[in-house]
Amino acid sequence: MATTFDFTLNGETRRVVDCSPTLTVLQYLRHHGWTGSKEGCAEGDCGACTVLLGDLVDDHVAYRPVNACILFVPALNGRELVTVESLSKNGALHPAQQAMVDHHGSQCGFCTPGFVMSLAALYEPGASPDDATINDALAGNLCRCTGYAPIVAAAKAMGGLPAASR
Repeated sequence: MATTFDFTLNGETRRVVDCSPTLTVLQYLRHHGWTGSKEGCAEGDCGACTVLLGDLVDDHVAYRPVNACILFVPALNGRELVTVESLSKNGALHPAQQAMVDHHGSQCGFCTPGFVMSLAALYEPGASPDDATINDALAGNLCRCTGYAPIVAAAKAMGGLPAASR
C-alpha cells in the first residue's frame, strides 16, 4: 500500500504521509480538528461517526454514508470525504440540517451529526422518499433521546413537502 496518498476532505486536497494502516478516519478527523463526528461505539453500530464517502461514478461523485470509526485512512486514497461541518453553505443550513431543526429531531445532540449525514446522503431536491427508504437510510443510526418520530418527520420534510402531506 502506498505510504503517501491524497484525498479530498470537505473540498480541500489532503496529503497523507506514512500513516498507520490501522488509523481510523474518525481518529484522523478528530486529531485534525474536525470534531463534528462523534465516537459512540467504535464498532460501526451506532452511526454517531457517520460521514459521506464519495467515489467517481460516470463523471459525477456519488456519496454514501460510512462509519468513520471502522474505516481506515488508507482507504481514502483518491476519494472524497464530507463531514457534517461542511454541509452548510454561505450561512444556510443544508436541507437535512434545517429539517432536523424544524422537526425537533435532536435532544442531547450526540447522535445528531450522524443522523444529519445519513439524511444528507438520502436528500434529493423535490424527492419524497417513502417510509421504507427512510428506514433503510436511518438503519445505521441510533438515538437514545428523541425516539425516531421527529427524525423520520425531518427525513420526509427534506424534499420540500411538509411531513404531514406525505
